Amino acid sequence: MESNCCAPSTDGQDVTSCPVSGTRGKAVPLITLKALLTPVALARLRPEEAFRLCPDPACDVVYFSASQTYGTEDLKMPVFQKNQAAEVPVCYCFAHTRADLGEAMASGTGQVLEASIRAHVQAGRCGCEVNNPQGSCCLGNVVTVLRSLDRQGQA
Repeated sequence: MESNCCAPSTDGQDVTSCPVSGTRGKAVPLITLKALLTPVALARLRPEEAFRLCPDPACDVVYFSASQTYGTEDLKMPVFQKNQAAEVPVCYCFAHTRADLGEAMASGTGQVLEASIRAHVQAGRCGCEVNNPQGSCCLGNVVTVLRSLDRQGQA
């Protein structure tokens, strides 16, 4: 992000929309950025700022704050919301990819897979805040993908 000497200072403010796409972002815990940024990207992190995830799949920005942005190249892994490839994780903690979910639906075990992830979450085994780029539980993404695959199978 370029600096503008005449713009009002936004340091410390909670900016809610992505500066590139204008999409409203979801707040992400600082620990998520610390866990998932590459070493080079982490070295320029301003930890005093509040960061959000840009969910727009057409926008390369993953995280943004009042003065910083981090793109897909700044993360150690592909981001579910930004990359539609089959090998991209939907569930980062238990390593279930879009391809895994597709195979589960094709074999009729989609609900078993979902129940397995739910059981792990309820048992306190997930670590979404440090594994999932969105910094929160991925179960909603898993359910969304499974339902989408189910609808496609019924069409």
